[in-house]
Amino acid sequence: MKLDIDPDKADEAALALLYLTLHDGCRAWKGLDWEITDRLFNKGLIDDPANKTKSVVFTEDGLQAAERACRQLLSRQR
Repeated sequence: MKLDIDPDKADEAALALLYLTLHDGCRAWKGLDWEITDRLFNKGLIDDPANKTKSVVFTEDGLQAAERACRQLLSRQR
């Protein structure tokens, strides 16, 4: 997958994800919120996130959905 990623859009998406983990006024967790990964698991988009690894595994449907979201949210408009 080679996309022409707009870095400003990527930064905006990252800020939005960080904001979802906001606590103590202005601190944010570096990882995704557990509720988000649980929802993605329940939707069948990732394998069970409740393990000791720091990564998640996409299901086939999840990988397609993630690529589609990346294209929609982060690709430069031509």
